[in-house]
Amino acid sequence: MDSDNALGTFLRARREAVDVATTGIVHAGRRRTPGLRREEVAARAGVSTDYYVRLEQGRERGPSEQVVDALARALRLGDDAAEHLRRLARPAPRRRSPVRRAERVSPLLVQMMQSWDRQPAVVLGRYMDILAANTLGAALFDGPERNLLRLLFLDPAGRTFYPDWEQAARNTVASLRSCAGDDPGDPALASLVGELSLRSQDFARLWARHEVRRKSTEAKRFRHRAVGELVLSYESLTVNSAPGQQLVVYQAEPGSATEQALCLLGSLAADRAEPEDEPR
Repeated sequence: MDSDNALGTFLRARREAVDVATTGIVHAGRRRTPGLRREEVAARAGVSTDYYVRLEQGRERGPSEQVVDALARALRLGDDAAEHLRRLARPAPRRRSPVRRAERVSPLLVQMMQSWDRQPAVVLGRYMDILAANTLGAALFDGPERNLLRLLFLDPAGRTFYPDWEQAARNTVASLRSCAGDDPGDPALASLVGELSLRSQDFARLWARHEVRRKSTEAKRFRHRAVGELVLSYESLTVNSAPGQQLVVYQAEPGSATEQALCLLGSLAADRAEPEDEPR
């Protein structure tokens, strides 16, 4: 999936992503590559340039916690990315990956979701598969593609469905990076990343940035083919009974045009489901 020098690859990618103009560093000559120079990261982290170069090249492994924390500050990493850096610096012993069973959603969770008739809700699997949805959630994501990554990068409809496509794509890839840190040797992950990298230059570009960010909460725009534009805030919650699963609940601003559009979407979904409920 990535090189054997995962720590060095991550450090280099995040170093090159730093906006030098925001660091207060005085430019000294033309920069051949974007971002910070190695010696600048070393100085900001309080380590020698030679030591930092060895870290990037994979010749030095297992930096101390103090050095890792200093590097996270020097590279301006957020909390999720800093935690990812710690996992790379202190990787857990590799174990043979067990045969992963199909992800299943708790029937009690599905029952609870179905009681929410005003909030779209979905359960996402470890690698962004829609495993379950309530009626409104299924109506929101009503296309045939059930994996959000493939919807974004391989389905032409994805760029219409997500008006802010670049932001949605970056966030989703960063979330996948976060999941990848929990089990980097998972064959299913390697297969998905390989497929997307080969078929989408955009995915390969964003994957190479090594951004790490868990899903939490934000506002997102959708353009639905039946009801038009929706602006929804969402909250992402971990499912403790099924590690790797996330319950994502969407909410419209009360009294907004989006709330009215959701009501219409719910009515359309109910009309489609009604014939199936009639006795035969």
